[in-house]
Amino acid sequence: MSHEESNESRRRFLKIAAGTAAAAVVVGTLPRLARAADLPHVSESDPTARALGYVEDASTTKDPKHKAGDTCANCQFYSGGATGYGPCQLFPGKSVAAKGWCVSHAAKAG
Repeated sequence: MSHEESNESRRRFLKIAAGTAAAAVVVGTLPRLARAADLPHVSESDPTARALGYVEDASTTKDPKHKAGDTCANCQFYSGGATGYGPCQLFPGKSVAAKGWCVSHAAKAG
């Protein structure tokens, strides 16, 4: 095997290894995303939601603690996307609306 063939073989191996690693990362995140999508939406009538003054649309709250612009999407307890629904640490096993709000809102740092 010549030096050039050896380098080509090495490059091919590195490309395959990099592709495999990237695929593993993508596949590893799929179950977590699928689980988040499968979570039931918390209802405003849920006892915890009522205790925390949760609303699915922050613009509808009458709570004086609400500050303009505060939503679940910019709360440190929320780990979903900027739209739709996602998991919230305050409502284990359930998802909340990204545009929702509750009295425990804590702005994300940064």
